[in-house]
Amino acid sequence: MHRLIRPLFRPVTYTRWLHVCVPLAFVAVWLFIDMKHFYVPAFLVIPVGLVPAVRLEEAVQAQLLLTPDERGRPRASILVAPSLTWADRWRTVLWLEARLASGLLGALAPVQLLLLGIRLLHTAPWWLSFLAPLPLLAIPVCVVTSGLLITQAARRLLGPSQAERLTELEERTEQLLERNRIARELHDSIGHALTVAVVQAGAARAANDPAFTDHALAAIEETGREALDDLERVLLILRESPTPLGQRPSLSEADRLLESARSSGAKVDAEVSGPVELVPGPISREGYRMLQEALTNVLRHSGPVPVRVRIAVVAGQLSLEVTNPLDGAAAAALGGSGLRGIRERAALLGGTAEAGPHEGDWRVYARLPLDGLG
Repeated sequence: MHRLIRPLFRPVTYTRWLHVCVPLAFVAVWLFIDMKHFYVPAFLVIPVGLVPAVRLEEAVQAQLLLTPDERGRPRASILVAPSLTWADRWRTVLWLEARLASGLLGALAPVQLLLLGIRLLHTAPWWLSFLAPLPLLAIPVCVVTSGLLITQAARRLLGPSQAERLTELEERTEQLLERNRIARELHDSIGHALTVAVVQAGAARAANDPAFTDHALAAIEETGREALDDLERVLLILRESPTPLGQRPSLSEADRLLESARSSGAKVDAEVSGPVELVPGPISREGYRMLQEALTNVLRHSGPVPVRVRIAVVAGQLSLEVTNPLDGAAAAALGGSGLRGIRERAALLGGTAEAGPHEGDWRVYARLPLDGLG
């Protein structure tokens, strides 16, 4: 019983009823002009509904009165936007026709029920008088039902079309991809800087050598400065700042990563072959991040161990290989977010990446086609 009467205490029930009654004003004006041709308003709304801006006006009114709890939500069931296609325009025409029908039926029915109850009470035979309360009890049912029906019609006729849903899905996908990219950028850049700082600080404390300590502090300072630059660039993206963004590092600056790893105690054997400077910008920048994450994993999980780095541009592809002695700590990193980020970067560029034991070493190997963006 409580569920049946609950709608009568909800404000939206009466805002919906107001929405149902609004078309009666238009019909009443026309009937004042010409009562004989009462059906003409149904034809007059056809050219009106074909105007693109009418859908916007109707959607604003419907969302305000029918679904007020959805106002301001990005994925509301009623789309506040003008008609973009002829299909949207004809849907708007159907909506205007539905509004007229709901106004005539939903708004006049309670009046007729009220008159029927009065008639049964005053003019009907005494043995029918006990039926007089039934039409009055049916009035709130009519009010609630008409509001629910017009709301469902609004969601069907003023809601997003298939093309608009697809556009919204594409925009949401782009946003998710951008968030994932920013997350990878922060993980790789800040993670690398913190790893280098921790390794350098630990090595300086163990060495107990003032000269080595000065060298370690300088390396920490340089790595921290680069991380701050990366962080500021990412924050500018998040804030949508008009300030020009700083240039993201590319593989032509890979020496910075190698020197940072060497200053942390790792013995890095690097070999670069092919025209690395001619690698397309997006591929070169993602390659830099992949190399950065691979070196960070070595320092984080294996410490200052010998590392072999191979960067090659040959046969229309860029290959990156980072190997170091295999131990339990390195194997435990297989499922980490850093290696997952390497694989995601490679997949987005049409390439592949793998990490795991290889000929007694731990290897991170990636292949990126140079035409992967085409």
